[in-house]
Amino acid sequence: MKRWKALACTLPRSLTVTILPYALAAIFLLASVLPASAQIYTWTDESGRVIVSNRKRPVAGEVTTYEVAGSAQVRTTQPPTGSKKDRFDDLIATHSQEHGVSPLLVKAVIQAESAFNPSAVSPKGALGLMQLMPATARELGVHNPFHPEQNIRGGVTYLKRLLDMYDQDVTLALAAYNAGPRSVAKYGTVPPYRETREYVRKITSAAPATPRPPPIVIYKWLDVVHGRPVPRYGNTAPAGRAYEVITRR
Repeated sequence: MKRWKALACTLPRSLTVTILPYALAAIFLLASVLPASAQIYTWTDESGRVIVSNRKRPVAGEVTTYEVAGSAQVRTTQPPTGSKKDRFDDLIATHSQEHGVSPLLVKAVIQAESAFNPSAVSPKGALGLMQLMPATARELGVHNPFHPEQNIRGGVTYLKRLLDMYDQDVTLALAAYNAGPRSVAKYGTVPPYRETREYVRKITSAAPATPRPPPIVIYKWLDVVHGRPVPRYGNTAPAGRAYEVITRR
């Protein structure tokens, strides 16, 4: 069994008095049914936090000691299955594929926005995994921003919209996701905000941009058919002919 790590619970003193008897009861119950083999130490630090540890207090002070019975006999019954970063992979893959957005980029955005906490709320009121503002969520048809599927669907849709707005420039799209399109338009580049620049750096480091595909160019030229000019179009410039570029995307 792995050794217990020191655990600090930040509680008001009044709340500590209420909760501590239940913790002691659990320790005594465990000690009554299994043979003794380990000790647990508890104390209250200078901030009023109750510390529970398998190691004695490193500095002098009052410490209460409890025996924990049969710790060597305790085994986990099932290994952990994945991490919180992986549990939304299927949703991320589904909506990323639907919108043609890199799933690695979406995952990096979620990590930076909420650290994969579906209940996250920012000081500015952004909600859920991809931190959608309420107005944006409503526009995207997200009725419950704390619902992982709805939040990821809305967040990927919005991210795709920004990528299209900036011609697939990931850096500008991320800057707009963080600071808003108006800020990007104001400065014509990543706004000079420390938070936004660190946000863009963190995500692009975690999800390097894939090479952008070559642009699609449509050409127009004229052929003479029976003495009359006939317009022709193609994605390859005609050799030895005058032409004009109709569109480039």
